[in-house]
Amino acid sequence: MTQKDAVAPEGCSSGRGPQRELMKGQYEGLLAGLGDTEAQQTTLQPLVGRVFVHTLDQETFPSLSEHVDVPPTVPITYHAHLQGHPDLPRWLRYTQRSPHHPGFLYGTPTPEDRGRQVIEVIAYNRDSFDTTWQRLVLLIGDPEGPLLPYQAEFLVRSHDVEEVLPSTPASRFLTALGGLWESGELQILNVTSALDRGGRVPLPIEGRKEGVYIKVGSASPFSTCLKMVASPDSHARCAQGQPPLLSCYDTLAPHFRVDWCNVSLVDKTVPEPADDVPTPGDGILEHDPFFCPPTEATARDFLTDALVTLLVPLLVALLLTLLLAYIMCCRREGRLKRDLATSDIQMVHHCTIRGNTEELRQMASSREVPRPLSTLPMFNVRTGERLPPRVDSAQVPLILDQH
Repeated sequence: MTQKDAVAPEGCSSGRGPQRELMKGQYEGLLAGLGDTEAQQTTLQPLVGRVFVHTLDQETFPSLSEHVDVPPTVPITYHAHLQGHPDLPRWLRYTQRSPHHPGFLYGTPTPEDRGRQVIEVIAYNRDSFDTTWQRLVLLIGDPEGPLLPYQAEFLVRSHDVEEVLPSTPASRFLTALGGLWESGELQILNVTSALDRGGRVPLPIEGRKEGVYIKVGSASPFSTCLKMVASPDSHARCAQGQPPLLSCYDTLAPHFRVDWCNVSLVDKTVPEPADDVPTPGDGILEHDPFFCPPTEATARDFLTDALVTLLVPLLVALLLTLLLAYIMCCRREGRLKRDLATSDIQMVHHCTIRGNTEELRQMASSREVPRPLSTLPMFNVRTGERLPPRVDSAQVPLILDQH
């Protein structure tokens, strides 16, 4: 579950109400089934403004292997949520690459998150379907030591977020960054996946990573090298597709491939300018000689405009109707004119053909000649019974004149 899916009130992530209630009911039912088992309790102390990382693996859940030896290759998944809520607090995230990899709870608490928070973690053994749970008590307090007003954020494109959360890669990153930021002790303040910042999921090609943002803080000012990287000249070169200005040796390479065009520096020793609070006025505009709105509107009669708008289209439609009626009704030639324009010989020829045709039809209907065999029914359509022809085909002449 990612930070985008988190839904919970009172400092938890926001989301859809029905889905939250459904998930809450599922988790309450699952915890009710685990109520007979005693939950392990671990107390942790995150610090405000410092990155917090907690690893979830078989070492943190020894109850998974109390009765049976669980090999390290067994797939195990975890689910963490705030006690009484189905999701994590807004400052805490959870990630796990696959059931064969450990899970991580990480994040940076804010001053509003001070106090006590209880996180319940459920572990699932995907082979034996064993389930156990653990309770993490987080006592969030203020850090000790000097403040870290100088903060720099780097985009590391050669790693995923779960690859820099363990202590060994994080220490290696700080050691390599010390070559660029020599004075002062460096501390990691926040770790964020590039996907949470709007990055795209990389193609499934070997060597492609999601990317991770690492924010580092120090009590010492930035080095000249970092200032040059974040200068306007470097940003202009990056906008043109060229590498930024880097006056020192890149000590992070080749273990960490940093996108130097996405380096941001924040100096909290410089006070931020206060926002100008607008003062409410009396609502009357000041006198402007170039804007002189009219004070009075002259009366206007809209009757003429209404008549023109309605009568002109009606008049046009009436004229078109009359024109169409004249063409269809008054311009017809008629049958008399057609007959007068036809010659007498053609009319006599036409009448003769028509009279002969009618006479042949009458003779054909009154003749007493047997029907052709091809038209006689050979079987009954309803019963399917075959009937022999009623007329002897040998006695029917092929030509009627021979009869």
